[in-house]
Amino acid sequence: MNYLLLTLFLLPFVPAAGQSAAPDSLPALKQLKEVRVQASKPLLQQQAYGTVVNVQSSVLTKGSSVLEVLERAPGVNIDRRTNGIALNGKSGVMVMLNGKLLRMSADQLMVYLQGMTAADVEKIELLNTPPAKYDASGNAGMINIVIKKNRNQGNLSLTGGYGYGEKAAASLNFGRTIRNTGLYGSYSFSHDRAYYDWFARATDDMKLLGGPSSSDFLSVIKPVGNTHNIILGADVNLTPRLIIGGSINGNISRMADHTVNHGEYLVNKTTAYNMDADIMVNNNWDNLGASVYAEKKIREGEQLNIDLDYLYYKNNRPSSAVSSFVDSAGHTPGTNDTLFAAVQRTFSVSSMRIGVFKMDYSRQLSPKIKIEAGIKGTYTKNNSNSRIESFLDGDWVSSTAATNNIIMKEAIGAAYGSLETQLHPALRLVAGLRYEYSQTQMDDPQKKQQITKRTLGKFFPGIFLTWKKQEAEWQLSYTKRISRPAYNDLASFVVYSGPTSVETGNPMLKPTITNNVKLGYNYHGYSFSLLYSKDDAPVARYQLTPNPAGEVIWVSPQNLLFQHNLSLQALVPWKVNDWWNMSFGFTGGWRQFKLDFTATPVQKDYFGFNTNFSTAFTLPARFNLEISGWYNSTTYDGSKKADPFGALNAGLKKELNNNGGSLQLTVTDILRTVRISSYFGTLAEEAFNLKSKVTFQAESGKAQIIKLTWAKTFGNQQQSRQRSGTDEESNRVRK
Repeated sequence: MNYLLLTLFLLPFVPAAGQSAAPDSLPALKQLKEVRVQASKPLLQQQAYGTVVNVQSSVLTKGSSVLEVLERAPGVNIDRRTNGIALNGKSGVMVMLNGKLLRMSADQLMVYLQGMTAADVEKIELLNTPPAKYDASGNAGMINIVIKKNRNQGNLSLTGGYGYGEKAAASLNFGRTIRNTGLYGSYSFSHDRAYYDWFARATDDMKLLGGPSSSDFLSVIKPVGNTHNIILGADVNLTPRLIIGGSINGNISRMADHTVNHGEYLVNKTTAYNMDADIMVNNNWDNLGASVYAEKKIREGEQLNIDLDYLYYKNNRPSSAVSSFVDSAGHTPGTNDTLFAAVQRTFSVSSMRIGVFKMDYSRQLSPKIKIEAGIKGTYTKNNSNSRIESFLDGDWVSSTAATNNIIMKEAIGAAYGSLETQLHPALRLVAGLRYEYSQTQMDDPQKKQQITKRTLGKFFPGIFLTWKKQEAEWQLSYTKRISRPAYNDLASFVVYSGPTSVETGNPMLKPTITNNVKLGYNYHGYSFSLLYSKDDAPVARYQLTPNPAGEVIWVSPQNLLFQHNLSLQALVPWKVNDWWNMSFGFTGGWRQFKLDFTATPVQKDYFGFNTNFSTAFTLPARFNLEISGWYNSTTYDGSKKADPFGALNAGLKKELNNNGGSLQLTVTDILRTVRISSYFGTLAEEAFNLKSKVTFQAESGKAQIIKLTWAKTFGNQQQSRQRSGTDEESNRVRK
């Protein structure tokens, strides 16, 4: 590219054929030291199956975590209260890393994404209507995080910051080509001392407390997290038609939560109780993944890909609690000594092993017709063992209701075929059909009994029509998808959350089946689409039900009967001038759902939306400024209602001279507005007639989070080859 530009520059001074140069009439030529050509991608791009966020095009990227980047993405809603991720108003989202499903619990996924630095990420794909060749999991779609892998290039970044507590991060990304072998890898470390709290004011009628009561409850949580992520990979061109490769990725996460609770209860309007608790929780995750693959080019236009993956997750989550729940005379309510024991502890250990085999075949039958087919098999085994123990009369005791030992096995087989054809110079059709058969079994080895066993076989079609003429493009699609309950949501674990409530899973959860119809229009970067989706048995987490004994509240996931969404999605870029660019995103519309796990069934219709904006300025002296913001309207998560909330962020970047890298200053939640109020009992009658308002305050709502990052790129800019970045769990993005 440099030589081409230099040639074009000199062309007017080169004599034509048959002419001689006139040295005395030409200006003196000077040797150029370097010609650098830089082109930046737009922050947001619309594609047939969703939106692409080009992470490195944002000034706010350096110093941010991947979770914070997602929080600013169009149509994405991050709920830090429940560790939930929603896309286009729906929570059934599958998250992938380089095309491989991250089969973690929702809690661990949030920790994982918060510990992953955005400096290592090339792009994030928000796929709301993936075609049939991709995994059918995720009724709301898929989020694919694509890690940078550049040949003969590396990136180093160091971050320090402060909010309520100190922040630190480091990231190293490198690539190297040696003859026919490509090596790549990355390492990142994140340290975060954070803070959040929630205040609840409630009324209920629990027999355990002795009658109707009112309460004020404050919980202050101060987590300290340290996360290590590492990826190492290689690919080898054995022959011009055969490539093999593999990768290993690991994650070590250590999170220590210190929670201090204080509650004041008034029972029967006469008896006052004070509740104080000091809770320590250590959430330790160790994850390992290994992958190998082969790409065989049989002939021109014909290819075979084979992938093998092994994934291992282990979570050890012990906790201890010292508490008191007494009246002025030192008496506890009720007669259940284990619930109100002064000292309690929880043991929770779970491990998961996943094996995946996948084979894909593609062939270009003619210039207008292409076929694809493939098979895939996934086997998962999950062991979960947990119990709550209370210290009574000098011994640790545990009730059978607070003890669980679950082994779950799941096998999923899939096969698909698709046809892509050019029906007309402007009209393209992609039609595919995927079949998935799954068998899930859960057993209690201690009780020697089967908890549940279910099988499910379904077809998942995908049809896409694209009409493209000049710069205008119309898209019409229909897809069918499934969201299987997360393993941790199915397992009947128990986690102590207070003397009157316990967090647990729900082995009776059903999978969610979704039908989507989408009409889209793109023109010069502007994108508009209308999406209708119908969900059967969607899952809402952290819902309230009474336990079988009628003593305490179970906080667990539950199936809704249905949910219908009709959403308008809009993406509007605006180039004001050469130094000022803006973009606006909107996703929202009519939503309807019905549930029946409360005292009486209830149906709700409402209008909900998510909007975001970004404005970027190119300033003198190699400075860049970006201001962005997002806002979520009133939402419902099962029977829980949440008020609107949003945030405003800013970043300033300075390119240093003499190839010294760049410095970047970011401020998260400038106005300290991430405070979220949610309500139980406003939509339906809850367990024990509970009515509550809970106000959650994130760390940034207490103190803005300010970070300073130094980053530097070394090596050349040669890009590596790349396989599909939107493939399912065992595919790779290899460059």
